[in-house]
Amino acid sequence: MAFNPALLSSIFIVLLVFSTVTNALSLNYYDKSCPNVEQIVSNAVKKGKANDGTVPAALLRMHFHDCFIRGCDASVLLDSTRGNKAEKDGPPNISLHAFYVIDNAKKQVEASCPGVVSCADILALAARDAVVQSGGPNWAVPKGRKDGRTSRASESVQLPGPTFNISQLQQSFFQRGLSLNDLVALSGKLISTFLLLSKKKRKRVTSDASAGGHTLGFAHCSSFQNRIYNFNATRDVDPTLRPYFAASLRNTCPIKNRPRNAGATMDSSSTIFDNTYFKLILQGKSLFSSDQALVSIPRTKGLVTKFASSNQAFSDAFVMSMIKMSNLNGGQEIRKDCRVVN
Repeated sequence: MAFNPALLSSIFIVLLVFSTVTNALSLNYYDKSCPNVEQIVSNAVKKGKANDGTVPAALLRMHFHDCFIRGCDASVLLDSTRGNKAEKDGPPNISLHAFYVIDNAKKQVEASCPGVVSCADILALAARDAVVQSGGPNWAVPKGRKDGRTSRASESVQLPGPTFNISQLQQSFFQRGLSLNDLVALSGKLISTFLLLSKKKRKRVTSDASAGGHTLGFAHCSSFQNRIYNFNATRDVDPTLRPYFAASLRNTCPIKNRPRNAGATMDSSSTIFDNTYFKLILQGKSLFSSDQALVSIPRTKGLVTKFASSNQAFSDAFVMSMIKMSNLNGGQEIRKDCRVVN
């Protein structure tokens, strides 16, 4: 999808505001020092996608999880050490994969422009390319981020969870300077549709050989069990769920004799960037409490309805919100290896 001309002026306003605040990020940051960085990253994402169709979703989610903890500083890429358990090994991040795509991109970038491009910028570019290569909108990514030196698994619990209500979601986003518009726009592909959970528990290895065992848009029963059993004191099932949909979920996730790693797919079009997620919410066929929370107040319900009726409106809002989110930065260095501090 090409740039939407009607969006350009708004995007540049957003970029101007953030460039003033950060005094670092710019669209031409690597024009002289590493002019081919964007092509290198794009090729790495394309190769990863050819190897594993879930790679684009994984990279987009990885960027989101990175930015929500200490800003977009590539702290989610750091490996745990003997004295520290890193973010990637925190409970919400166990299912992250495709780190090897960033490793490959970084290796090629270092060969072309040693010591110049941060891992945080590579991840931001890869997330954009993931959207584009899934049929979504394109946008210019501001660059100039620095990589962080701190990564703690304990901080990963700050990520918005599938059982969050609207107040909890608002607080999580507002603390990061993101609005209700951003909350709804980003939820469409970052919180739910692009959530990846492993069907089989496999130990993550350095080469990410287990990536093929992940399924795009798959959620374990534990993520939505609160909506189909003992919902509240008077109802066993969340009344906002379509009865036949709730029945199918209960069949998939029985209380007794439940198959190990049982769960449900979330979006039949989850390998494609589109607005199906919002349509499912309005149809009473969303899995998580955090999904249904988006229609619990008039402002966000109006946005869900708007995005469900117009894929273009969703894409435009998503671009604006991604630019805002990806400008959150707090790093200190340019790592030579994305998995370890210098």
